[in-house]
Amino acid sequence: MSNPVLSRPDAWTHNMPQPQPYQQYGPGYGAQYGQPYTQYGQQQPYAPYGGQPYTQQPPQVPAERMTVDDVITKTAITMGVMMLVAVGAAAFLPLTLLLPVSLVSGLVAFIVPLVAAVRRSIGPVLAVTFAVVEGVFIGGFSMLFETYYPGIVLQAVLGTFVAAIITLAAFKFGGFRLSSRARKVVMLSMIGVVVASLLSLVLSLFGINLGLYAGVTGPVGGLAWLFAALGVVLAVLSLVDDFQSIEQGVAIGAPASESWRAAFGLTVTMVWLYTNVLRILSYIRR
Repeated sequence: MSNPVLSRPDAWTHNMPQPQPYQQYGPGYGAQYGQPYTQYGQQQPYAPYGGQPYTQQPPQVPAERMTVDDVITKTAITMGVMMLVAVGAAAFLPLTLLLPVSLVSGLVAFIVPLVAAVRRSIGPVLAVTFAVVEGVFIGGFSMLFETYYPGIVLQAVLGTFVAAIITLAAFKFGGFRLSSRARKVVMLSMIGVVVASLLSLVLSLFGINLGLYAGVTGPVGGLAWLFAALGVVLAVLSLVDDFQSIEQGVAIGAPASESWRAAFGLTVTMVWLYTNVLRILSYIRR
């Protein structure tokens, strides 16, 4: 799968209760129909040769399972926190700090999902903390573009949610799914995009521009257009992949706590979709 948070093969099963081994009852008179043997009216189960008494295995109490409503609620929380922090960062960060804050918070927001992908559980603390970091990044990143292109942030937000709603409708009502091969292609393409982006960032520190990103202002080359369009397409396909993964988690009865993992993954994808939509809109405005 393409989203690192939902990419583990055991993403939904590693915290599920494991079945207990069958415990056989001891032999003896009266040990019928699964009842423990008692001797001469004793109240305690029969324990042969001083061993442990044979007892009946208590039934497993099923844990709460993850539902679509759980995922929607948790995603609304993480997205809401992120947007509130983004508005605060955009309102109070001075212009001179927008670029360095965006770079630092963006780097942290890039590393956190990779770390979260190997964790056995993702709880509300990690999910909300990540939403705060993403909010700082989105707030600073958005204001960089809003300063030069007034109104572009609102356009990008609307475009992102419209794209997400259309994707969800196609998934829910149109039966749009990714095959196993398509998911592998998406995954490899995203790895290529990430590697190329990191390489472009490192080389830019030495004054070398690969043309993958056009920056906030300046001319836009064909490679920058292609890279931004590829980012939007991959983000939409990753969103479909997230829906498929969550659908699988609900179907197999993943614990309710795993809804935080689902919300975390959806937030990562939505942020990536937004940044690419914002970039393309800035190219059009130029």
